[in-house]
Formats: sequence, C-alpha cells, structure tokens
Amino acid sequence: MITTLGMPGAATSSFPAPTSVVTAEPDNLHALSIALLIGAAVLIVSIAAVRLSTRSGLPSLLIYLGIGLVLGNRGLGIDFSDEELTQVLGYAALVLILTEGGVTTKWESIRPSLAPAAALATLGAVVSIAVVALAARFVLDMTWTSALLIGAILASTDAAAVFAVLRKVPLPRHVSGMLEAESGFNDAPVVIIVTALATGSAAGAGVESWWSLVVLITLELVIGSAVGLAVGWLGGRLMARVAGGSSALFAIGVMAVSVLAYAAADVVHASGFIACYLASLVLGNSGLPHRAAVSGFATALGWLAQIGLFVMLGLLADPAGFGREIVPAVVLGLVLLLLARPLSVLASCTPFGIPWRTQAFLSWAGLRGAVPVVLATVPVTAGTAGVDGIFNLVFVLVILFTLVQAPTLPWVAHRLGLDRAHHTFDLALEATPFDDIGAHLLEVTVGPRSRLAGVQVYELRLPSGANVALVVRDETSFVPKETTPLRRGDQLLVVTPAALRSTVEKRLRDVSRQGRLAGWSTAD
Repeated sequence: MITTLGMPGAATSSFPAPTSVVTAEPDNLHALSIALLIGAAVLIVSIAAVRLSTRSGLPSLLIYLGIGLVLGNRGLGIDFSDEELTQVLGYAALVLILTEGGVTTKWESIRPSLAPAAALATLGAVVSIAVVALAARFVLDMTWTSALLIGAILASTDAAAVFAVLRKVPLPRHVSGMLEAESGFNDAPVVIIVTALATGSAAGAGVESWWSLVVLITLELVIGSAVGLAVGWLGGRLMARVAGGSSALFAIGVMAVSVLAYAAADVVHASGFIACYLASLVLGNSGLPHRAAVSGFATALGWLAQIGLFVMLGLLADPAGFGREIVPAVVLGLVLLLLARPLSVLASCTPFGIPWRTQAFLSWAGLRGAVPVVLATVPVTAGTAGVDGIFNLVFVLVILFTLVQAPTLPWVAHRLGLDRAHHTFDLALEATPFDDIGAHLLEVTVGPRSRLAGVQVYELRLPSGANVALVVRDETSFVPKETTPLRRGDQLLVVTPAALRSTVEKRLRDVSRQGRLAGWSTAD
C-alpha cells in the first residue's frame, strides 16, 4: 500500500521520518562542497603553475608537491597519513600517466632507440641498484635490506619530470626517444624488484636468490608484454567498430582498453605496467580515427593524474622529518647522479655504439619523480622492518636533485652540442578524421626551423587526391595557388583520402626536413 507521509488521516508509514534525512543531508553536502572547493582551487593553482614551470625550467611536480605540503598537517591542517591508500591511488595515477605516454608517443620516434632504451630499463636498473645499495650499506651503514630497497626505489626515472623541462630543448630524436622509451619501460621491472624485496623481507623469508628474482622479472615482463600487445591490438579494432562514430566515446574507450591491459596482466600475476604502456603504444600507432581527440583526452587525464598524485604525496610527507634525512639524501643523490646513473648508461649504451656526448647527457637527464616516491610506500605497507624514514628520505632526495638537474638540462645539452644536432625542421601536425566520407583534414603549422618556408605548393608533390585547401597567414585565410610560396608561421589545411594520410604526413615531414628536393629521385 502506498501511503502519504504527514497528511491528515493517512496511514502510518514504517519509513523514517523525513526530518532525519533533512538533518543528515546538509552536513554531507557541506562536506562535499568543502572538498570540491579545495579540489577545484588546487586544480586552478596547479594549472597556473604550469606557466611558472615553463618559464623557470623547473618541473611542475615541485610546485604540486609544495601545494601538498602547504595543505598538510604542518600547513593548513588537512590530515592524511594513509600509506596504503597512497600506494593504491599512486598506482592508479601511474597507469593513467603511462597510458598518456604510450598513446602520444610516435613509434618512429622511439624505434631506433628501442634496444638501448630496453637495456637502460633493465640492465641499467640493475647496475644502478647495485651501486646505490653498496653506498647505502657501507657509507651510511644501512642494513642490506634497507640498502637494496633504497637502490631499487631510486632506480626508476620519471617521464613526466624529464619532459617537463625538455619541451624547449631541441634534442635529437634518438635521444628524446631513448629517454621516453626508458621511462615507459623501467617502471615495470623496478616495481617487481621493490615489491619482491619488501614482501620477502616482511615475511621473514629474506631476499630471494638473485636467479629466482631474475626468472620472476623475466616471466612477468614477457607475459605482461604479450598481454599488453594482444589487448592493445584487439581493443583498438573493437573500439574502431563500436565507437568509431563518436570522438568522445572513442577516446574514453581507448583509455579503458589501456586500463584493461594493466588489470588483465596484473590478474595473471604479470607486469601490469609494461602491459599498460605497450597497449597504449599500440593504440596510439595503429592509425585509428580521432587521434587528436584521443591524444587530447589522454593528455588531460595524464595531467590530472600527475597533479593529484604529487599533491597527495605532498600531503603524506612530514616536513618535520626532513631535517634528519638531508645528509643521507645528499650522499645517495650524489652517488646516484655521479656514479650509479653514468655507470648504468655506460653499461647499457656502449654495446650499441652510442656516442659519449649522448651518454653524458643521458647520465644527467635521469630525473627522479613520482615513481620513486610512490614506491617508497611499498616497504611501509608491506611491514618491512627498519624502513620508517624511507619515504621522507626519498622525498627529500627527489626535491633536492630535481632542483639541481632540471634547470641545468638545457645548459648541459647546449654544452654537449646536442641542441645543435636537433632536426632541422619544426613542424606541428594534427589530423581530424571525417569517417563518413573517408577523408582526413590535416592541420599543418610551419615552424621557425622548418624548410617548408619558401617551398611553393606544387613543390610539395603531394599524392594524387591530396590538396592544400587553405592557408592561414597573419590571421588572414586564402585558397593558395600552385605557385603560392609558404612562409614560417603559416597554417595549412590539407585534405587527403584516409588511405593516403600516412603518405601525406611522411611527405610533409620529409620536405620540412630536407627542403623542396626531398625525395626527388623517387617522386611520383
């Protein structure tokens, strides 16, 4: 029977009086409003901090960590001390960051550097762990368990930290590609090593033998790689069928496939991080539609994950414990920067004939960021003995050496002559698909270094069916003639059949590198 509450003559209802709901809701809604207020304010400040980061050359992670410290117990008084929650949310953020890195990475930019990058992520990580562990054991008199954990935690570089300060450094493609691939690959083996060391020590079983650890890492990486490649390939084709008509739905689907790769690999006790990165790399280089929308959505989620992760890590840190960790952090940081990282680069890159100038820059560019700080929570949550100050130690080390390395990276690149070795072109290119008519619209911006400047439209020699439909110059648009010369700063709208998009992109990049004579002997 349906009854009416509060009306004369109505039957008595067994439902609670509405006043109980009315008095409970305002408190919950007020708490929600406060949380939204703080969250929105933090995001706005963090977004504004990106410009400061770009001008100063410092990674924005330092500003985000600072915001967390200001909001924390020693600042505005927000109480947050849950290491386990930090680890869980940190891993979730790393999945989104790796997804963004894979989706936005061009395969051709990392392919030549894939082998040395893989060596850096594996052999280089082992060398770095060994050197830092020896220093922690014999210089700082740590136990072997703590020393090995510190070495493993500090072995992973951070893509977000590296590329935040390299946006304006014109590096050769093989160098930037190596750094990018290394940062994408090395999270997986390092997470496995840290977890194995922490859980083994906490369980009282001691550290596993080196050969069993090698077998474990190899199996997890191989199976994780297989899962990531399979999920990326199958997921990309599935999304192209079920969500190809909507760019927004397609972008969400692509991100979901990458997260699925992580979860599927982790469920079978393989490396979820390598699966996530490889699935994203496959998705980003499969010629799928709506690339611009996918890239924009992935980048936005990556930024959101970085902001949330760094602010949360700042909240968890206790500034009162920083003072006693400064000396150990400086000692281990110097060992890492001046000995462990150069030796790992030397061991990994020398067999591939990498020039010494490039090796020197790679040694200095091994920035640490969110990954080591997140991994510093693993021994605490695992219950490993004697690691009480490990989080603050890693936190202080990351801050100090980011302040040292980040602002000097452009200077180091210049002194080593690597900025002059950069590509001679500067070309920005975005694509928008029109699936209904089987065509793509390419937006091309002629940069200050591009050799497209001075080239006439007919000299582009685009494939038949592709045309420069519009040129925007000095805020004025016009339809170009065959003899219209291009200028620096021009924006071109190029219409091409979908099947010829990759050919048109390659032709534009070739001319931007080499000028009007690019590929003349094999011209159509």
